[in-house]
Amino acid sequence: MRKILVGAALASLFIVGANAEKLVVAATPVPHAEILKVIEPQLKKAGFELEIREFNDYVIPNLATEDGEVDANFFQHTPYLDEFNKNKGTHLIKTVGVHLEPMAVYSKKIKDLKEIKDGAKVSIPNDPTNESRALDVLATAGLIELNDVALKTPLDIVKNPKNLKFTEIEAATLPRTLDDVEIAVINTNFAMNAGLNPTKDALAIESKDSPYVNIVVVKAGNENSAKTKALNEAITSKEVKEFIETKYKGAIVPAF
Repeated sequence: MRKILVGAALASLFIVGANAEKLVVAATPVPHAEILKVIEPQLKKAGFELEIREFNDYVIPNLATEDGEVDANFFQHTPYLDEFNKNKGTHLIKTVGVHLEPMAVYSKKIKDLKEIKDGAKVSIPNDPTNESRALDVLATAGLIELNDVALKTPLDIVKNPKNLKFTEIEAATLPRTLDDVEIAVINTNFAMNAGLNPTKDALAIESKDSPYVNIVVVKAGNENSAKTKALNEAITSKEVKEFIETKYKGAIVPAF
């Protein structure tokens, strides 16, 4: 009788596992994929098998979400999403905000921004929202002054006392430019992926009241699906908040 009961229990567990619906989320490796791994057990209890697809890219995850290749993505902030929808004609929407990754200035050649040389080379992201954000960081640090426009480019610099020379680079490759430039303004996920920590290695860092909170994104029409609701609940749980605070020690800040 005992063997029959054990066998029935195992069969039941197998059926639950077999019936779990797959939930596919596109993410950049650090910290997004790391955070998603924390919620795998919660999603499993809710009946979903989480599959994380990692990308070192800001375009493909959105296109994959639009095309239905993935159920959601987790890598971007709202200004980037809005600009992407506008330029690509996609129909993607935010569900929940998860964390802020303060953008920061890094260098292998100087220890303080006061040491920056006249005519120094500066690398910044080449996508519109992150480029504007990077320029704001440099303006706050006192290196440049900018026109008051929504999306800034180097053409909006009105004062550049150090005659800084700007190079626009794909965000993911910015850490590799540090040997060739005097300073680079890098998104935290790519900085951390290259072994840089904004709280320890940055020469200047974005304010914590930044509007650039990283969000979960789905295609319009899927925001009320069972998958999306389960993902939203798990990724804004107490467990995730504690993980972010413990793992990243202020380099990344919970936004819920």
